[in-house]
Amino acid sequence: MLVLRRIILLGLSLSLLAAGGLLGGWLWLDVAMKAPGPHGADITFTIQRGEGLSRVVGRLSDQGVVDHDQWIGLYARLQGYETGLQAGTYLLPAGASALEILNRFRAGEVQTARLTIPEGLTTQQILRRVEGSEALTGDMPDTRFEEGIFLPDTYNFPSGTTRTEFLGRMQAAQAELLQSLWQARQPDLPLETVRDAVILASVVEKETGIAGERDLIAGLFTARLKRGMRLESDPTIIYGISGGEPLVNRDGQRRTLYRSEIDRRTDWNTYQIDGLPRTPICNPGREAIAAVLNPPDTDYVFFVADGEGGHLFARTYSEHRRNVAAYRRYEREEIARERGQR
Repeated sequence: MLVLRRIILLGLSLSLLAAGGLLGGWLWLDVAMKAPGPHGADITFTIQRGEGLSRVVGRLSDQGVVDHDQWIGLYARLQGYETGLQAGTYLLPAGASALEILNRFRAGEVQTARLTIPEGLTTQQILRRVEGSEALTGDMPDTRFEEGIFLPDTYNFPSGTTRTEFLGRMQAAQAELLQSLWQARQPDLPLETVRDAVILASVVEKETGIAGERDLIAGLFTARLKRGMRLESDPTIIYGISGGEPLVNRDGQRRTLYRSEIDRRTDWNTYQIDGLPRTPICNPGREAIAAVLNPPDTDYVFFVADGEGGHLFARTYSEHRRNVAAYRRYEREEIARERGQR
């Protein structure tokens, strides 16, 4: 009995020592995880998609951001960080503790970049901007994108976002917007499909750079379509000639349309064809799309540029002719003024 009692006491003592050791080890690890890190300056660190915890912690150690990488890996697994790391580029402040760094990774506090795609650009013009952006990574996708499928906007995105991902996000944003606005559209519009709405919105987008005119021009074009009148929009002529690129003269300066171009029939020239162009002529913004799906009622069916970036509107052809004459006078005065300044 005495021997058995001694064995039991020895076993209890060893268990207590082991438990104490484990507790002491955990307390040491907890302190180590919260201690300032060895790096003396802010650094950026990128977690790649699919990269595992061991690889991430090992690279942190190699770059001198943390000490005791094996123990940090053990702590992270025990605390459930292994499945919570989010890919992206992170800013790690000087002296950040291992625990702070892991919490940043799990919270996804990635650095973000920004790219603005203005309304009214053609798809090819957008693709050139995306390809030239230093904020995006990866090659351009080997895909032929249709005209008018992207939603112009200012996009914030995590560092490391690829060009393919960015273009996909722009497509998804337009699809989501169209689904919402199409369901709430005005009844009896002269638009049979969502694609028709994008086409008309693209013409509205290119016709004016003044936000306050957008709704009125959408209403005017809607009225013309309902009456069976041609849209007669200059930007549609330009798209049929150059794919939406600015027209220039031999000196590389922007020029106006020639009479022969106005008379030339293309699938987009709305002076020569009935109804809508064959495709959009640019990528319209959300306001232009909303305007054509809920246009205001208007008696205006004619308009001409006023020379100041806006337009003069008319209900009758005779009124329109007076507006055209006024614009011609403005043009002559501007030409005379420019010649006088030379």
